[in-house]
Amino acid sequence: MGIIIDSFAMCSRSVHSFHLMRKKNIPKFRSENEEREFWAKEDSTAYIDWKTAKRVVLPKLKPSLKTISLRLPELMLAELKLLANKKDVPYQSLLKIFLAERIAQELKSQGKM
Repeated sequence: MGIIIDSFAMCSRSVHSFHLMRKKNIPKFRSENEEREFWAKEDSTAYIDWKTAKRVVLPKLKPSLKTISLRLPELMLAELKLLANKKDVPYQSLLKIFLAERIAQELKSQGKM
């Protein structure tokens, strides 16, 4: 049974119980490094009620990209380019789509999504 708090008739016991249920205040940080170190050591559930969190879409946020060198068999690259041409997308973009789909499939099968 939860605690019901009536703002007009709070007794000291219910006020005390209410404060025990509150989350900790997130401290102010002097730098991103300080914040990163803090969250690496702290349990976020002591500060954030994740049950009430809402998913946020940041449409202008671009993911960090890393350039890699990848050796592919010539036939595989030719077939990838052929598929990409049929779909009218650059072959590098199609390769990223294929990788993202497969990674999601693997994570789902491992129960991590």
